[in-house]
Amino acid sequence: MVFHLGDYLYEYPVDSAGGARRYSDRKLPDVFNRETTTLADYRLRYALYKNDPDLRAAHARHPFLVTWDDHETENNYAGAFDENGTSPEQFLARRAAAYRAYWENQPLRAEQLPQGPDARLYRRLAWGSLVQFDLLDTRQYRTDQAYDDRPHAPGTESDDPARTLTGAAQERWLLDGWRDSGALWHVMPQQVCFSQRKFDVSGPARVSMDAWDGYRASRDRVTAGAKAAGIDNWMVLTGDVHVGYAFDIKDDFDDPQSRTLGTEFTCTSISSGGNGPEKPDNWDAYLRANPHMKYYDGRRGYVRVELGRANAQVDFRTVPSITQPGGAVSTTASFVTEVGSPGLKSA
Repeated sequence: MVFHLGDYLYEYPVDSAGGARRYSDRKLPDVFNRETTTLADYRLRYALYKNDPDLRAAHARHPFLVTWDDHETENNYAGAFDENGTSPEQFLARRAAAYRAYWENQPLRAEQLPQGPDARLYRRLAWGSLVQFDLLDTRQYRTDQAYDDRPHAPGTESDDPARTLTGAAQERWLLDGWRDSGALWHVMPQQVCFSQRKFDVSGPARVSMDAWDGYRASRDRVTAGAKAAGIDNWMVLTGDVHVGYAFDIKDDFDDPQSRTLGTEFTCTSISSGGNGPEKPDNWDAYLRANPHMKYYDGRRGYVRVELGRANAQVDFRTVPSITQPGGAVSTTASFVTEVGSPGLKSA
């Protein structure tokens, strides 16, 4: 099965050449060349995306489990707040349109039908006694980003204990579900980087205010809940950043010798971002600043996870190019994490 972890589409205008597709044999009508804000706009955007034969083939071949991030509605929105300072009342009308179109075009159940601007998207699934999947929604219930959503060193504003990425109800649901679980593996598919990700090697290092780094009290409550529930085999799957990372989740991210609680894999993007470099410009700085980051790759692709009774194997599958047809998929890195022994080992 496929977990799609957000940004299934983008709300930005798509020009007559098809945006990044740069069609040579057709022109798109002007109706797509505007940002999506209404229900009609969002429905048309899904129709455009689902005209893609590769996307249709993927849906035909695999069951999809989906959750949204921001771009299905609007870039970096947080709860009832958009990035442009629109009134909450006006933005929630837009969010209602976006959520309705998402439900109409994705494999979701009847009980997930939005009620105006609200929809219960987070859900729990079991694969026998092998694994429990807790699929999160980190957009709909979050506190607005600190420091005007600019990269910033953690401070009193971002570290306010009242801040939340999941909302109180979803947080309780997650922690209660761990406490009551008898599964061997606990996999948490969600949207934004869970592990600490410093942008700077020295000084008060900046971090993303849109990721869990901007909500450290919320992250601390989740990690405390994992420890209290005795979750030994914990894996976080992440989208958002259009690159591949592999992290050890540490009890104290600033102490490389602290206990490893689990693993996190950011799963790059299938096409967004164009032809990514193997080593982005910040590759060396990120690996030096974050010793718990064991892998970083900027290419397009996906992550393949195989869960077993003894271990899990995770393969990063990438292509050299998305703008030229015929690029071969290859495994660029493989990791194993063993049952009862959290942490990444090269496979």
